[in-house]
Amino acid sequence: MNKMKLEFYSKLENEAFARTSVVAFLMPLDLPMEDVMEIKTILAEAVVNAMIHGYENVQDGIILLEVSYDEHYIYIHVKDDGCGIDDIQKAMEPMYTSKEYLERSGMGMTIMQTFADEFHIHSEAGKGCDLQIKKKIRHGNQTEQ
Repeated sequence: MNKMKLEFYSKLENEAFARTSVVAFLMPLDLPMEDVMEIKTILAEAVVNAMIHGYENVQDGIILLEVSYDEHYIYIHVKDDGCGIDDIQKAMEPMYTSKEYLERSGMGMTIMQTFADEFHIHSEAGKGCDLQIKKKIRHGNQTEQ
């Protein structure tokens, strides 16, 4: 098992830092480009959700990002202590956003769920959000079996 842990402020410029750090950490796995792009998308959605929806653009909120892998899976954990999600079922609907005025195209929950082998979200209003994702490792040009 190998593991990395990042803690950073909820400033939008830190989203690219989080994605780039994770991709660099996963380089020894020799993942297919498609999987790298899916992981980058998962991270972008999860981190930006914490920033925009969780902390409602408060730039000193803390986001915790942990990524680990073993022989078979990559584990992604994103946690914030923001305002939480009142209705997870509603948040899981495609194109749903709690910030319509920002012209956003949804919270991306269904996208993250589609790219993950396992997708778990726990949240309570006022208590933040805890997102855990598990993704099977495919090496290089390996195809799904």
